[in-house]
Amino acid sequence: MGSELSVKAPGGRTLDVYLDGPGAGIPLLFHSGTPSSGGLYAPFVGAAATRGLRMIGFSRAGYGGSTRAPGRSVADVTGDVAAILDALDAPRFYTLGWSGGGPHALACAALLPERMIGACTVGSPAPYGADGLDWLAGMNVQNVMAFNAALAGEDELAAVADQVAAAMSSITPDGVIASLAAIAPEVDRAAVTCEAAAWFAENFRESVRNGPWGWFDDQRALVSPWGFDVAAIRVPVATWQGAQDRMTPFAHGAWLASHVPGARAHLLREHGHISLGVASFGEMLDDLLAIAPS
Repeated sequence: MGSELSVKAPGGRTLDVYLDGPGAGIPLLFHSGTPSSGGLYAPFVGAAATRGLRMIGFSRAGYGGSTRAPGRSVADVTGDVAAILDALDAPRFYTLGWSGGGPHALACAALLPERMIGACTVGSPAPYGADGLDWLAGMNVQNVMAFNAALAGEDELAAVADQVAAAMSSITPDGVIASLAAIAPEVDRAAVTCEAAAWFAENFRESVRNGPWGWFDDQRALVSPWGFDVAAIRVPVATWQGAQDRMTPFAHGAWLASHVPGARAHLLREHGHISLGVASFGEMLDDLLAIAPS
C-alpha cells in the first residue's frame, strides 16, 4: 500500500510526497510532467518493486498542496529533492524524469552527484536556446502557444495558466482521451488505456487544486536558464526519446543524447511521447540499473 506525507522544504515550504513499493528498496524518485502532481501510477510502482526499487513521487512547488516557490529555476528542485531524501533517511537514489520532469532529473544528476546513482529522461525537453536546436519546431499547437506565452512575459503566461487550470480542474479520463485526439499521434492515443487515463486525470486535477502556479512556474523555468550546464553531468544518464513525439519533438532527445556526457541514447522510431513511457517503463529501469549498478 502506498503512503503520503508532507516534507519540510527550504524556505519554510512544504511538499506533498508519495511513496510506494518495498520500504527497504533503493529510492527511485520520479519527476512527473507538466502539469502534474506527484501521484504514482500503479504499473510503474509494480515494475519498480519487482526490481527492488521504492518509488517516490512529489508535487513540485506550486502543484497540489506543495507550497509555491515563485521564480524557481529548474536547478532549484534539487533543494526539495535533498529535503525529501533526508526526511526518508535515504543517502543515495535513482531518478527518472518524464516530459517536463526530465530537466529536473538532469538537475539532480548535475547538482547532487554525491547522492545520485543514475538518471533517466523520457521525452525531455532540451535547454531553451540550445545551440543548433530549433526549440519549438515540431511541437503541437497547444505547446507552442503555451511556450510562446512564457516567452512573451508573465501577464501573457498568467492568462494561459488560468485557462489551463480551468481545463485541468475538472478533467475526466474521457476528457484526457478526447484531448489527445486533437494533438497526439495514433501511437500515443493507443497507449492511453482506461487505467492510464484515470491516472493522468487524477494527477491533472490535483496539480491545479490550489491554482495554476505550478504549471506557470514550470513553463517559465523551462524557457529560462536552468541553473546548471548539462555538460557538467558526470553520473550515468540514459535518454529516451520517441520519433513520433509531438509534445517534446525528437530533436530535443537527440540534442540531449549528444550533449550529456556519456549518455546512453534510446532514440526510438516507433514511439511517441506517451507510448514510450507507458510501454517501456520496465525496460527503462532495467537499462538504468545496468548503466548505474547500485
